Amino acid sequence: MLQNKIKVKKFDIFSLIIIILTFGLDRLSKVYVINLIEKNQSELFINDYLNITLNWNRGIAFGLLSFNATTVYHLISILILTIIIYLIYLMVKSDSFGKILFALIIGGAVGNLFDRFTYFAVADFIDFHIESYHWFTFNLADIFISIGIFLMIIKELFYKQNL
Repeated sequence: MLQNKIKVKKFDIFSLIIIILTFGLDRLSKVYVINLIEKNQSELFINDYLNITLNWNRGIAFGLLSFNATTVYHLISILILTIIIYLIYLMVKSDSFGKILFALIIGGAVGNLFDRFTYFAVADFIDFHIESYHWFTFNLADIFISIGIFLMIIKELFYKQNL
């Protein structure tokens, strides 16, 4: 019994470390890009498929539902905070691998929520494109969230718990 509690606490601490690391990497990348773009006042060409260009996203994921209405914006921010709190609850109740996946999602979500409260928009800067066809501009937090959700779907589809 005691050994199980120690094991659970190790994964809770590991999950917290993942949240802090994902949040920290996201913040560092955004601060770096914001300073770089403001200094150069232009986008940065990386290669034929990737540019770094700063877009302030006032909507939700990938710029959907973008608007300037302050009340609606704050209501959505509060909804996102509520979802993050619920994800923390789910993380605590999850198995070891689930905790890691939820930690990736939570770390990314907290990174974007931080932007919403600090800048009143999320800093998106990764512009992936093929010729003139552009994907939505995104950031590291979006990558962490997407990886966590993708792996969670894979886990639910293919991982069977021994009952």
